[in-house]
Amino acid sequence: MSTGHHGPLEHQVVVHGSDEEFLAAVVPFLRAGIAAEDEPPPLLVSTARKMDLVRDEMGADREHVAFIPNHEWYTGTAANAMAHAAGYIAMNTGPAGRIHAAAEPDWTGRAGSSPREITEWIRFEAMANVLLAPFGVHAMCPYDTRTTDPAIVEAARSAHPIEVLGTEKRVCATYENPLSLIAKLDAKPLPKRPKSAKTIHLHRDVESVCRFVRAQAILHGLGTLEAGVFESAVAEVAHLAGEGYVHTWSHDGASVCEIHRLTGKIDDLLIGFRPPRTREPQPGQGLWFTRQVCEYVDVRSGPDGWTIRMQSVTRH
Repeated sequence: MSTGHHGPLEHQVVVHGSDEEFLAAVVPFLRAGIAAEDEPPPLLVSTARKMDLVRDEMGADREHVAFIPNHEWYTGTAANAMAHAAGYIAMNTGPAGRIHAAAEPDWTGRAGSSPREITEWIRFEAMANVLLAPFGVHAMCPYDTRTTDPAIVEAARSAHPIEVLGTEKRVCATYENPLSLIAKLDAKPLPKRPKSAKTIHLHRDVESVCRFVRAQAILHGLGTLEAGVFESAVAEVAHLAGEGYVHTWSHDGASVCEIHRLTGKIDDLLIGFRPPRTREPQPGQGLWFTRQVCEYVDVRSGPDGWTIRMQSVTRH
């Protein structure tokens, strides 16, 4: 495997079914990162057990690798993970964002817990091809067939341009243009609003909308702090819409708010995913803030205008 490449993003998937296959791909990848000029220590994000296997296999070289447990890296939503990756690149990479990073999500946890979550994380993988394109990142994403559903593995191949077998690379035959894949994932119709949903009209009176959303969120069981955060998240979308209709309802311990504007459309498939200069989420950052503090944010656009549906963090 070449160690002298300083080009744009290289996004690889490693499908493996044994520890030996995992080590055969990941260890040479990390050693290539150690040998690369002008790069910081390579990064491995995985389970504690697999990181121990890599440490044993690499011997003294393990001192030149950054190890982060995947339960610390993949905290919260896919949008949170994108922010985490962007922050790490900003703070820990070499010139032009160069670094070797192998990161393995826990598909036995949140990422693989439901069709909805799987969609969120496959979108995350597809977005990496666009959002990280300007950087010289070598990204390796291991998928373990012992713990990952075959449908997830196949979906992952569609989001990675390169597949690695041992130290050999090949083009993923099922790889899709990332924007086309994201558009396909976002084309699925949203579930219908319940008949119990409450509705008000938005006509540039964002303050009234905020009071309404906050009151409804508290009725839905959110605490004062959580309701205030959700109110701020909705305000970003209300400012974007200017006018339209606001619907709220409760769902599985969360508060849901949908804003529908009857005219215009949203063409930006990555809206709210590009990190601002200030990485910490705070009001005034538009949909970036909304995506960072909500459990889910769905954007749909069509002949009857556009819709953004937000769901607060679920109370457990």
